[in-house]
Amino acid sequence: MVIRSRPSLAGQLLAIQVVVILLVLVTVAALSLAQSAATFNRVEGRRVVALAEQLATNPLVRNQLDGPTSGEALATHVQTVRTQAGVTSVTIADAAGRVLSSTNPILVRTRLPLGDARVAQGRGWSGELEVDGGTELAAQVPVIGATAPNLGRVLGTVMIGETMPTLWQRLRGASSYLAIYLGVASFIGLLGSWLLARRIKRQTFGMEPREIAGLAEHREAMLYGIAEGVIALDPHHRVTLVNEVARTLLDLPGECVGKSLGELGIEGRLRDVLLASDSGPDTRDEVVLRRGRVLIMNRMEVTKDGTRLGSVTTLRDRTELAERERELGSFRSSTELLRAQAHEFANQLHTISGLIQIGEYDEVVRYVDALKDHRHSLDLTVTRRVSDTAIAALLMAKSAQAAERRVELRISERTSLQRLDPHDAADVATVVGNLIDNAVDATGESTTGAWVEVQLRQDASSVEVVVQDSGPGVAPELAREVFSHGFTTKAAKAGERGIGLALTRRVCKRRGGEITVTNTADGAMFTARMSVGQPAGHAGTANVAAGEAR
Repeated sequence: MVIRSRPSLAGQLLAIQVVVILLVLVTVAALSLAQSAATFNRVEGRRVVALAEQLATNPLVRNQLDGPTSGEALATHVQTVRTQAGVTSVTIADAAGRVLSSTNPILVRTRLPLGDARVAQGRGWSGELEVDGGTELAAQVPVIGATAPNLGRVLGTVMIGETMPTLWQRLRGASSYLAIYLGVASFIGLLGSWLLARRIKRQTFGMEPREIAGLAEHREAMLYGIAEGVIALDPHHRVTLVNEVARTLLDLPGECVGKSLGELGIEGRLRDVLLASDSGPDTRDEVVLRRGRVLIMNRMEVTKDGTRLGSVTTLRDRTELAERERELGSFRSSTELLRAQAHEFANQLHTISGLIQIGEYDEVVRYVDALKDHRHSLDLTVTRRVSDTAIAALLMAKSAQAAERRVELRISERTSLQRLDPHDAADVATVVGNLIDNAVDATGESTTGAWVEVQLRQDASSVEVVVQDSGPGVAPELAREVFSHGFTTKAAKAGERGIGLALTRRVCKRRGGEITVTNTADGAMFTARMSVGQPAGHAGTANVAAGEAR
């Protein structure tokens, strides 16, 4: 089976343009012929009418028709007019319509064909007339008697005709330069068609229509078949392409293509990531919080032949993964706490073992009593001020972990926390644990005297957590960034500050509260507030949308 190849896009365009040009040329030629015919009818019509009137008013013709008719005498006048005027035919008929003399011998003694019946009644007429198998532009004028007794009577009819030109004759007569005009127009049209085809070919990168259609189908299938979001921007920061996943993740309206980022209300961190390469290299694995979602974004600039065409950014939703990481972090933290306690107990056992080996049995007793008093004192300090066992256990474990890193964890004397609902206790523990971890990280760089102080205060409907440290504090320009960008902030990169703070802020927002940071004379102080005493997921419902929309 022979497969015929389809013509290329350039060939199709050229063929279409050639057909259009031919149609235009045929139309122009037809109009030219029509104009030539109209000009011939107008000019020659006036001339034959004037000649017919002139012959009809000739006294010799009147006398011949008024008296005894002599065909030879009329023939002389007929030939003279035909020769002098250069017309095709000259015919004279009597009052009965019988041809007496004509330059066409066939018409002699036949009836004169009339273009209008009123010609026999003395009315003149001009127009196209079929004569002896041909078409002539004829004028028929009555000969009126001028003397008695035939004064005013129709004595006969004079007809003068001019053969209608053929199609070729009219085409030649339309314009002596018509062929040149048509040739030049054809050449220009074909050249323009060829240039247009080449331009379109370049703009489509040499692809044929079926290839472009296939590419569009594949693009749609790819964009709407992958689980990641894709958004493309042009150099003017307008959205040129977005799939359904990206529209959902970024909470964009349905008609967002063609609108700028400003018109879509995209500001802050998200705008900075989408436009990152305007002032730097392509971005990789940037974390952005958008309406309660943790998004991982990768942005790549698109260029063609050195011209910047825009950018393409892919998005992945890592909200659930971030939650799992937080849970894993809790297990990891518990493991670290157990390891720290095991290390502490091992050191204590080694000390006791050494004292026994050297025979200092009384010193062993005093050492064990001191350890017991210290543990009992710590337990009483925590449990007396914190009645919730989960939070108390967390504080004691964090104290051991901080001690291993040579950081003193203090419980403020103003601390007072009653037993909480298990759902409330879980969220409060998340906030307390993250804030203590960040504070220990900040103060751990100090060689001596590092401390972290925790204060928990509770009223009828809320809990306030205040964690203060002796670290270097937070730069004012980064005070809000540590909550907005989480572990991708500049602060986090510079000193591992802000880990988990973005999720901590989400917990506070979900419970209708807020978290802030201020610098004191000693270091940084984080203050978190959240409502308690309501079912999880219900607390602060009125403020959830507003809090997560930021």
